[in-house]
Amino acid sequence: METKQAIISFSQSEKVKSGLIWCSQCAQIADNLPAEEKRGAIQLLQSLMAMVANEAQLARQVSGNDIWLEVEKLMNTARVMVDSGVAEEATYHFTQALSQVNRIGQQSMTYLIENGILS
Repeated sequence: METKQAIISFSQSEKVKSGLIWCSQCAQIADNLPAEEKRGAIQLLQSLMAMVANEAQLARQVSGNDIWLEVEKLMNTARVMVDSGVAEEATYHFTQALSQVNRIGQQSMTYLIENGILS
């Protein structure tokens, strides 16, 4: 890992983690809404998921870290769940993606600390 790659991976991991937490919360909330409100919540969730997925794709392209591929796959699976009308099932996939993003952030932070860039 290079310094630039570590900085980008760490920065993007923080952004994507926040987005995944939001997605998970939206999916859980949408599950408990009346039908007419649920449609709007699902549309909001789909938009949010697209933004988070774009950030994960950007992170992979810029950082070159292949772990982002797994995050993208998990996000795609979550999208299928939401699009299929079972948004509550997407929470598992958001959690798995969050775990991978945490791993990326931890690896990046470790590299930055070991190289004296962060203290």
